[in-house]
Amino acid sequence: MFKQIIGQLEVKNRLISSVKEGRISHAQLFLGEQGTGNLPLALAYAQYIMCEDKKDEDSCGVCGSCIKNNKLIHPDLHFVFPTANTDKAKGKPMSEIFLPEWREIVAENNGYFTINQWQDKIETENKSLLIPERDSAEILKKLSLKTYESEYKVMIIWFPEKFNTESANKLLKILEEPEPKTLFILVAHDSGQIMPTILSRTQTLKVPKIDLNELASALVNQFQLSQQQASTISALADGNFISSKNIIEASEIEEQFYTLFTDWMRASFKADVISLIAFSEEIQKIGREKQKQFITYCLHIFRESLINNFGTSNLNKTSQNEAQFLVKFAPFIHGANCLDIIEIFNDAHYHIERNGNPKIIFLDVSFKLTKLLRVKAPVLD
Repeated sequence: MFKQIIGQLEVKNRLISSVKEGRISHAQLFLGEQGTGNLPLALAYAQYIMCEDKKDEDSCGVCGSCIKNNKLIHPDLHFVFPTANTDKAKGKPMSEIFLPEWREIVAENNGYFTINQWQDKIETENKSLLIPERDSAEILKKLSLKTYESEYKVMIIWFPEKFNTESANKLLKILEEPEPKTLFILVAHDSGQIMPTILSRTQTLKVPKIDLNELASALVNQFQLSQQQASTISALADGNFISSKNIIEASEIEEQFYTLFTDWMRASFKADVISLIAFSEEIQKIGREKQKQFITYCLHIFRESLINNFGTSNLNKTSQNEAQFLVKFAPFIHGANCLDIIEIFNDAHYHIERNGNPKIIFLDVSFKLTKLLRVKAPVLD
């Protein structure tokens, strides 16, 4: 529903007016950065069009159509999005196969998510995401049928930048001469990557950055921040809700990583085997992605330690807690051991990425650290 979208009052009003006045263009491009709300706007717009009891400012939210739209299961609401080969879809990936994951990620994030998050969701690793020709064929098939319940059939295409030439060409005719009461909503983020032939057949609706005050209010409500914290984060994120979430989550993760790191280093220096085993069991629970992020965080602290040792602390990029910890910790990272420490952490990252046993990997690093942290710094003449 429109009321769930952060800010964008002018865009909402424009979309609602187009429905009230019967000016629904058959092919529309919702263009805006990831995090500004163009997908949530497309979903709310489709719901409003199909709503059985439209209100002046929003859909009713309780009719059968709204309930089905909220769950993304309305028979006249269709989706196409980029996919790739996975264990679930070997050789012939297409949107329909990944609809359960699509519904989940939309619900989990209220429609505010990035293509990288989508890639992680469907576990495609580093494979390129595309909208293949078979998806375009499926679009033609679905839109050739009569509507089931609604006056309109709505096809939402997320990231049309990912059409290949064949899939794009297959769509051109239906974009130019669609079936009656058919609506295409292309949710895009970079018009420069969309094929000109598709771009020319759509009416563009530009979705601007979210008003900073409206974004700050949303952050206060969703994350229980103070008004000052929320205002600072909304400004740093430059009107982007996803960036705001990333800043908040990074701050929380950094605090968690700081505690893990300091406890680990103290146990390693003392060669406290029981504590090191407990640490390896704890770190195993946080998942591979966070384990890799934690290793990157450790490398960051080692780098800052070396900078600190060279008397250039003005170049340090550390929090207040980290800076205080470095005063005592930095002297133990020096020219005689830093390369070996960096190497074992890079190796650990490599093995975690390749599904090695994290408990064994971190325990091995721990035992190596008990020796390396005790290596004496070289004496300079």
